[in-house]
This record gives sequence, structure tokens and C-alpha cells, in this order.
Amino acid sequence: MFTKVMLRPSSSLSLSLSPPLTPFFSKPSTAISFRRIAVVSAAHSLSVTLDETHPYGPSLSKGHQPSVEPKSLQQDNENIFDETRFIRVFDISAIRVSADRCYALESQLRGHLLNWPRIRNIARVPGDEIDGELQKYFNSNDGEPLESLNRRIYGKAEGDGEPLSPVLYRDKLAKTFNSRGYEKFRNLAKLSRPKRKTKKEPSQIREHKSNECYLVDEVVENHASDHEKGEDLSGLLGDDAYRLGKWKGSTRLLLLDEKHAYKSFDEMPEAIKACLTGSPFELVRCNLTLYYSYWQMNEILEALLPKGIIVPSSFETVGHIIHLNLREEHLPYKNLIAKVVLDKNKPKIQTVVNKIDSINNDFRTMSLEVLAGNHSLVTRVVENGLHFHVDLATVYWSSKLATERQRLLNSFTRSDVVCDVFAGVGPLAISAAKKVKHVYANDLNPHAIDYIERNCVLNKLERKIEVFNMDGRRFIDAIFKSQSSRAITQVVMNLPKDAAEYLDAFKGIFRDTDMNKELIMPKIHVYGFSKAEDPEFDFHERIRIALSEVAFEVKMHKVRLVAPGKWMLCASFVLPERVAFAEPILEM
Repeated sequence: MFTKVMLRPSSSLSLSLSPPLTPFFSKPSTAISFRRIAVVSAAHSLSVTLDETHPYGPSLSKGHQPSVEPKSLQQDNENIFDETRFIRVFDISAIRVSADRCYALESQLRGHLLNWPRIRNIARVPGDEIDGELQKYFNSNDGEPLESLNRRIYGKAEGDGEPLSPVLYRDKLAKTFNSRGYEKFRNLAKLSRPKRKTKKEPSQIREHKSNECYLVDEVVENHASDHEKGEDLSGLLGDDAYRLGKWKGSTRLLLLDEKHAYKSFDEMPEAIKACLTGSPFELVRCNLTLYYSYWQMNEILEALLPKGIIVPSSFETVGHIIHLNLREEHLPYKNLIAKVVLDKNKPKIQTVVNKIDSINNDFRTMSLEVLAGNHSLVTRVVENGLHFHVDLATVYWSSKLATERQRLLNSFTRSDVVCDVFAGVGPLAISAAKKVKHVYANDLNPHAIDYIERNCVLNKLERKIEVFNMDGRRFIDAIFKSQSSRAITQVVMNLPKDAAEYLDAFKGIFRDTDMNKELIMPKIHVYGFSKAEDPEFDFHERIRIALSEVAFEVKMHKVRLVAPGKWMLCASFVLPERVAFAEPILEM
């Protein structure tokens, strides 16, 4: 289905992806012109993935390119390749029918119509639209309805004298008005304003707009033989004389399947002939033009990247930012990939970045490179109905953990007091504050503390959250030994790289507490990575070693596979009393 082209990393790419143009008819004396009859915007298109192994449907290796001059490319990242190279024109046939019958025929001809992704089977003809209430006046042969129509439009008919004056209705309008003015006439205020003068472009010379997904042009042919027979087909697209002769009222075009493109009506299947028997119709030929905005991201990248390179298909979305994790083989084409990703996700996405190094600092911030779009890394994320301000340059955020955060929230109750040791900008802490009694949030990164305080105010939950900027081990010791803090029931430690090493802070946490006082052992949720063959057993052993305790139950949950052979896990367990009241080990 797809033609792959070997490309060199360059700012100017030349593509040749289509077969030579095949003529539709073999008559050389035919004069052909095009009428634009349907334009569809890419903003309202559906997201459909094409099956590459199926020969049916549109493809960059099918159709032909229009005879347009390629755009001059500039030496910048905005014009890495010429988008006009991805325009494909397909020859199809269509059946013209009256508008009142098109939807019934669409269901009857379902298996014979053009069933391509994001393309409607019915094409509407501009300038040929008539209101349904007025349709009866055109379908009647009696002259009386036309006189009634003239009275409705012009205020008079032949012999009626002067047109009706709108002053006659002034008293009726005045009674319906009140102190709010145009309450019952909401459009009247808008219509009363003077219209702005805008220059309308003729449809024949109007250029393709960037948001157009596809275009249907009807091919109008002028045959000398047709004039000799007395039948003129030159005005099928809105000629008043012809419309009053054969087509009265609005019409539609039913786009037929691509396999019927070169057939005459006698060669059509019997099912099509049976459906059209007894009603006026016309078989016309059309050109279906698919623009760059029509093709999916994977189809564009499949054609641009050299053969053998895996097309990147997964990425993480953070507000208006797309975060890529490109492989080594993708780096020579990173700007090209970023442009395609940005084009196919506009207007929601404004920036495309790539992680250039692994997370190896205490603040868990990522080293990012902006590949396309604006350079703003400050964005706003909506999760679980809450809003969060995030700066990817200074704080850590992962949208892939939204499901895991929701799983933890479902296990909390209204009577819980949550302690988030590594809170970040507060996605879990703020979401938990909406449900639980109280939340203690901590993070070592001062930038994260600024954002969590801002997010608390943004979501109006600042009264239920206390924020701390401390080391994790010191925070655990201080919050549990504080006399003013509430009894903590849930502890979350989401620092997968070395959160298990902080578990030793819970040894002897209640050592100085009165034994007669009723205590609640907190439930701890600690995260970690493991590359072992049995990751659950490996992480379980690390927890037991950190707590120096064996006899307690640990519930393991696999969060996600972060890399080949590397799992992220969550271990949940109730803090053992022997660990909470343990005596300090004396060093010799």
C-alpha cells in the first residue's frame, strides 16, 4: 500500500510517490473543466487508522499528483518538506439525484458507495441549496404555489400592486419587546448591524486552505455530439436554465466506489440500476483530491523515513506539549518527525520536545530539546477534573501515571490522612485532598513546591493540604513525631529509582510514643523499578532488607513496562509493629 522513499537528512526533500496520470476518457475532442462542489475541514475529521495490508482505500501510492508547482522551500524548520507532494487526486464516479431522495438512496446503495475513511458519501453542491419548506413549490407543476412563493419572498405577485410594507407588523413587534430588548429576537440585533464588506473569492480560483481535508471537483464535459442532439450538459452545476428544465430544486451527488470509476451506467451492477429505476438521476465523473491534512501521521512518516526505520507512533501529551522519546536511528530525522507530529495534532498541541538524556538528578527533571513549535515548556494539565500548572524544564510530570494515581485514590476513604513523601507538583496530593480528611505533601525540589502551592490555590484546596520542602527521610521522621500532626493512615512514596532506600526511616518511628495510646499503623505504598526475571520477588526482597523484617504481607502491583525488561511496581503493606517500635541498633 505505501511507497517508502530513501531520504537523506536535508532541509529540502523531493518526493515522488504517485504513478503517472491515467486519462479518464480516450476522446481527445472533449473540453474538460472542473467545478468545486465539496470541501471538508480536517478539524472535524475522525481519527481512523488504515490497514496497510488491505489493497482497498486511499493510499499515497495510488492516484496521481495535480499539476501544481512545488512551493519554494526555506532553510528553516518550518518548511522541512513540501506538503504539496502529498496531494493525491483520484478519479471517481458519482450519481446526481434530488436532495429529498439522497439519504434514502444512500442506505440502499450502502455497499456500492465510496467507503473511505473521513470522506462523506454525499457531496453537497454550493449554490444549489433550497430550504425544505420551499421544496414543494419547485416540485409542483401548478403555477399557484409559485405566486405564493413570490408573495413570501418579494411581498407581491403579478397584479398585486405595491409590495407589502413591514410597518404593518410594527405594533405586533412592539408588544413582544420588553426591558431586555431583543430577548425574543436574539438574531435581530445582529442583523441590524451593518455588514462588513468582504471580498469573496471565486470558487474557480480559490486556493486550498490549510484546514481543508479533501475536495470533490465535478468534471464538466462539453461534447459536440451533445449539442447536435439538442442536449446541453454544460451547466450541470447551477445553470438556472438547465435546473428549471430537468433538475428542479436542490441536488446531491452520491460518490460511488472506486471500482466503478471507469464504468458507464450500463456496466454498473444490477443493484444500482434497480435502486435508480423510476427516478431522475445522472452519472457524472468527479475528481477527489486528498490534501496533506487528510493523511494520518503514520502514513506521512512511513513515506518520509528511509526503509527499515520503525515509525515512531507513541508519545506522551502534557498540556500543549508532546513529549517524544526518539531512538538513536530517529535522531537524524528528528526535526522532520517533529513537524509531522505537530501538524497532525494542531491546534491542541503547540510544542514538540524530545528527551535527550535520562533522569539522573535529585529533582527528577528531564533534559528536553524543543524540536518544533513554540519554546514554552510551561503548560496547564487537566487530570481527574483538577487543573495543574507544570513547567517541564524544572519539575517532573508523567501523564502515563494518571491511571495508577486513580487506582490509589480509589483505595482511599474519607477518614484517611495521606502523607505524600515525593509529591512533585501535587497530582496525587491535590486529588486526594478532594476526597480524604487531610494531606501532607513534601518534595525536595523548591520549584515543585512553588507549583504545588499554586495548584492548591488554583483548585481551592489549600486548606486541606500542608506543604513541606524537605528531604524525604527527614520529612518522614518529622511528620510522624510531631505532636500537632494528625494520625497518618496512608503513605505514598512515588520515587521509583530509590524510594525503597527511604523505608529505613520508619524503623522505630513510634518508639517514643506511649504504649497505652491507641495507634494506627499506616499503610505504605512504595514504588520501584526492577529488571530481574521475577520483578515482584526482587522488589519484595529489597523492601524486607530495608525494613529488616520478614514476617509481613506485601501486595505487589505491576504498574507498567517502562523499558524492555524493566518494570515499574507498586508494593502496598501495613507498617509492621515490630518495625515501628524497633530499638536503635548500637554501633560497636
